[in-house]
Amino acid sequence: MSDEPMKHRFLTIEHAAEELNVSDSQIRALLRTGELRGIQVGGRGVWRIGVNDVEDFITAAYKRTSERIAVGDLKDDSEATDF
Repeated sequence: MSDEPMKHRFLTIEHAAEELNVSDSQIRALLRTGELRGIQVGGRGVWRIGVNDVEDFITAAYKRTSERIAVGDLKDDSEATDF
């Protein structure tokens, strides 16, 4: 057995929000639009987001940003809004 702590495969909405430094409601919106993959589990339909899905979202966000920079369609910080 390894001495490393076990890493979780899934994150809660709160943990995903913390990882991406956004609000819980922004994560819910990303889940609703399908931009961020997630699953509902249990009788109450609690959301869980795979760690790999968060990484895929980040990779896609970098790609979108790079494409926007290339065509000159990226606002600077004074014009930008969060998600």
